[in-house]
Amino acid sequence: MQSQKRIFDDIAKVAGGALGALGSLKQEIESLVKQRVDRFMTDHDLVSREEFEAVKAMASEARAEQERISARLAALEGGPAKASARKQPTPKRTTGSKKPASSKAKKKA
Repeated sequence: MQSQKRIFDDIAKVAGGALGALGSLKQEIESLVKQRVDRFMTDHDLVSREEFEAVKAMASEARAEQERISARLAALEGGPAKASARKQPTPKRTTGSKKPASSKAKKKA
């Protein structure tokens, strides 16, 4: 019985050592993968999620400020916010045969 207990104790020690070695191997592999991903991102000019979110927030704030300034400018000018996008009415053109008689008289005079 004693020898059987000893064998199981030895097997447990070996298994415990193997699990410890696997745990450290897992940590080493994770650090290597992280280093490679970081190097890949740097080489290809990619940004992290935090940098992307920061720039996205800055762009959103800049857009809101631009809209406030546009509304303020429109209020100062006394027109709608999108005055530049408004179409100007085009003058109506008349053909030669439909000219009023008064315009012919003005040309002759």
